[in-house]
Amino acid sequence: MSFRLALASLLLTFLAPTTDAQAREAGFQRRVTADGIEVGVWYPASGTPVRQRLGLYAQDVVPDAPLPTGRHPLIVISHGTGGDFAGHVDTAIALARAGFIVAALTHPGDNWRDNARATRIEERPAAFSSTISYMLQGWPGRAAIDPARIGAFGFSAGGFTVLAAAGGRPDMSRLTGHCARYPATFVCTLLRSQPRTQSNALPVLADNRIKAIVVAAPAIGFTFDRAGLAGVRIPVQLWRADKDAILPAPFYADAVRAALPEAPEFHTVPGAGHFDFLAACVDPASMPMLCQSAPGFSRAAFHERFNREVVRFFSGKLAG
Repeated sequence: MSFRLALASLLLTFLAPTTDAQAREAGFQRRVTADGIEVGVWYPASGTPVRQRLGLYAQDVVPDAPLPTGRHPLIVISHGTGGDFAGHVDTAIALARAGFIVAALTHPGDNWRDNARATRIEERPAAFSSTISYMLQGWPGRAAIDPARIGAFGFSAGGFTVLAAAGGRPDMSRLTGHCARYPATFVCTLLRSQPRTQSNALPVLADNRIKAIVVAAPAIGFTFDRAGLAGVRIPVQLWRADKDAILPAPFYADAVRAALPEAPEFHTVPGAGHFDFLAACVDPASMPMLCQSAPGFSRAAFHERFNREVVRFFSGKLAG
């Protein structure tokens, strides 16, 4: 092909009308499943985006845009303790604009409105799998989902959630010894405020519909040993914040990295704190602990890289 023909072809590509497969915006819906789980859904869309406020965050989306056609991979997002479906809104939008359908649930009993069951962390994978089932069986746009291409994204307690949902088997008895040595850590203070009553023997939680996972700053990573993660045989992208004071090294992301049967794609983030994996807040002063980063660290700049890497990973591992 001559240079002029190549240039003309490229210009036509950019000037051509947007198709569903090439949508450049994100549609958005808020749904509630039959079993009461709140779910935010983002998907490829065309149209004029509007600015919406979602709690601490904001998004530019096409509300209730026409549902997509074709077949798209699905990513399900699990938030951290005390969060909700909106905490990773920018990552969800980046994925939707790249052609993914994204569903983020608000975990029952472990969210900012109701955290009465925050230490019952082993209940989270069941809600996560229930959300996958809703998207495949109950969501009005389900025909646009390719059930063979499902990924999972989890931050903090959500990182534990997706590891367990992907076949990890935590040893919850390790909590006792860890908290005897490190009583001042977040995990251990939470356990003192909400003592666990469940047995340490957990059921198998694997959901074989999940084909790839992204895990950021996983909670209680030390509960997974090599035997516990032997069943996780799918691709893993793993992230650690180097200045994480909530889940400090080496007991969380590093412990998971060491225990996985196959080396993950591992990323460290110099200067980042635990909550820098959350989307940038509209008003950082409104909740400094969650919203404010350390001096010299730009959450917005980091998320440009973070979202790009997450999209790249899922695009490669869930290719059609």
